[in-house]
Amino acid sequence: MRLHKTDEFSSVFAFRRVLRGKYFALHYCPNEAGGARLGLVVAKKLAKRAVLRNLVKRIGRDVFRHAHASLPDYDLVLRLSAKVGDVTRRTMREDMLALFERLPKTGRESKAK
Repeated sequence: MRLHKTDEFSSVFAFRRVLRGKYFALHYCPNEAGGARLGLVVAKKLAKRAVLRNLVKRIGRDVFRHAHASLPDYDLVLRLSAKVGDVTRRTMREDMLALFERLPKTGRESKAK
C-alpha cells in the first residue's frame, strides 16, 4: 500500500494532477495495482527537525490507513508544502483528510485523457 521506488514517485509527479490544502499538496495518478498506494515527501526545508518530519509522515500514514477503504485506485504522493513548526496534529490530520475527500472518485476519466 506504499510507494517505494523513485520511478513510482516520478510517474505520479509526471501525471501533473494535484490538490492543494493549507499545509499539504496531494499528487495523484490512476494505477493498475488494485488499490490506493501512498508515498510521503517531507522536505527538510519545511520541517527542520527529524522528529517533526517523522511525526508528519506517521500522521500521514495513519490518516491513509483509516481512509484507505474509501479511496479510489490511485497512486498518491502527500507532500508537505508549508512550514508546520507550530501546527497542531489535529490541524495536519484535518488538512490531509480534506485532500483525500476531494480526490475524484474514479480514475476512469483520468485514464481517457
